[in-house]
Amino acid sequence: MEVVYEDNHLLVVNKAPGEIVQGDKTGDEPLVETLKRWLKEKYDKPGNVFCGVVHRLDRPVGGLVVFAKTSKALTRMNDLFRKGEVEKTYWAITRNVPPEPEGTLVHYITSVERNNKSYASLQPKEGAQKAVLKYRHIASSDRYHLLEVRLLTGRKHQIRVQLSSIGCPIKGDLKYGDKRSNPDGSISLQSHHIRFIHPVSGNSIDITAPVPHDNLWQALAGEVR
Repeated sequence: MEVVYEDNHLLVVNKAPGEIVQGDKTGDEPLVETLKRWLKEKYDKPGNVFCGVVHRLDRPVGGLVVFAKTSKALTRMNDLFRKGEVEKTYWAITRNVPPEPEGTLVHYITSVERNNKSYASLQPKEGAQKAVLKYRHIASSDRYHLLEVRLLTGRKHQIRVQLSSIGCPIKGDLKYGDKRSNPDGSISLQSHHIRFIHPVSGNSIDITAPVPHDNLWQALAGEVR
């Protein structure tokens, strides 16, 4: 766990792939509980410590996650996310080049709990949620390509299923069509940058995650144009 920003109301953590934000059926300790213990020890707080989950990342995804240290901040951050006033940018490594160097993808996503998978359709369907993202091809190596993705909606597995639908499954993402897993079980998707107006102070918060230490990530980041 790496805390990259903290004030009286918010925490931003650079989540490692494999960490979970909230508890699940595995029983592994989630980040929110790790943060509560960290806050309790750091500030020598008696009793329970508040730490609210503002948004989530899939377990195999790394990068920036926002948590709230106060109930006021949690309520207001939830409102910012609901209104689309938080700018979230991701980096994704794919084996294939998208059909266009940049574009907007619009799909209607249906999530199936039974197999924990989402399905994208170009046409509206009963029970499906509209999903919109913008992407830009920003770097390439001999075999891989780096895409910058800006989420305009927040749907389950949205980036994974939408990129897969245009023939660009994310490296390591077997669930959505890649051929091989990554050695550490991650997928090559990072919550790279987040920007919003602080819901209490009114200051502009603009945070970029460090590039993963992996050689491929470092090489592609060095080619960003």
